[in-house]
Amino acid sequence: MTETVETSKISRVLLFGALVIFIIAIAIGASRNFGSASEPTAATGLNDIDVNAAGPDAVIASLEERTRKDPTDVEAWQLLGWSYFENGRYLDSANAYGKATKLEPARAVYWSSLGESLVMADERNPMPKAAKAAFDKAIILDPKDPRSRYFLAVSKDLDGDHKGAINDWLELLKDTPKDAPWESDLIRTIEQVGKIHKVDVTESLASTQKKRASDLSGILKSIAAAPIPGPSKTDMAQAAKLPPGQQQQMVTSMVEGLETKLANNPKNVDGWIMLMRSRMTLGETAKAKAALTKSIAANPEAQSKLLKEAQILGVPGT
Repeated sequence: MTETVETSKISRVLLFGALVIFIIAIAIGASRNFGSASEPTAATGLNDIDVNAAGPDAVIASLEERTRKDPTDVEAWQLLGWSYFENGRYLDSANAYGKATKLEPARAVYWSSLGESLVMADERNPMPKAAKAAFDKAIILDPKDPRSRYFLAVSKDLDGDHKGAINDWLELLKDTPKDAPWESDLIRTIEQVGKIHKVDVTESLASTQKKRASDLSGILKSIAAAPIPGPSKTDMAQAAKLPPGQQQQMVTSMVEGLETKLANNPKNVDGWIMLMRSRMTLGETAKAKAALTKSIAANPEAQSKLLKEAQILGVPGT
C-alpha cells in the first residue's frame, strides 16, 4: 500500500505539470498563425494591475478584492483558485474553486479543479473523499474531462485496482493529442505503476500507440488535432519563466486577442477552430460551444468541417 500511495503522489502531478505551458503554446501558435495581434493586454478583470510589474501577490490581492466587492463573480473565484494553486496555496485554492462550483455547479472544470486542489492540499491522504466526490461530479458533467479521468484512475490505483487504473490511463492516452507536453509523463505513469505492481503494459501500450497513430492518420488535415503551430523553443522557455500569476494573464489575453481578430474577420474558419481548441484546453467549454455557434453563423458553407473539428475537440453538443 505504501508503494501505491507514493506512486500516486508522484503521478498525480505528472500529467498536468506542463498543462499551462501547453495552453500558452496554443495561444502563441494561434496568434502567430492568424496574424500578429497588438501587445497583449491584461486579462479581463485584472486591467487595474500593471502586469509587467505586478508579481503573484499583487495579482492575488487584486482578485481577493474583486471577490470581496462582488462575491457572485465566478470568473474572479476561478482566477483566484488558479492563482492560489500556482503559488502552492492549495487549501485556499480549494476554497476558491468551491465558491465557483456553488455559483456555477454545471461547470465540470470547476469541480475537477476543486478536486485537484483538495488532493494537493492533503499531505497524508492521496485521495480525500471530498476530492473523489468532486472528480465524480466533474466526470458526470463532462465524461471527457481529462483531469477527472486522470485522478479517478489514481483513485482506482489506490483502491488496489491497478489494472483498472492502467486501462483508464491508456484510454486517456488514446485521447491525448500527439506530442502534447504531458504525453510522455502519462506514458511514464503507466509504465511505473505497471512495474511496481507487476502488470505487463508493453503490449497494451504498444497497441494504444498504434491505434493513436491510425486515428491521427485519418485526421491528418485536421486543425483541431494538428500540432500546435508557431511556438519556438525560445517561446516555450520564456513562457515557463513567467511568474505563475502572469502565466494565466498571458494565456487569457492572447486567446481573447484571437477572439477579437475573429470578430473583425469572421470568415477565418481555421481561426475559429483554433479558438475552440484554446477554449477547450482552458476548460472553457461554454465559450468553446459559443465559438462554434458563431463560426457556423459566419460560415454556413463550412458547417460540416466546423462540426467535425468540434467533435474532435469534444465541444459540448457535437
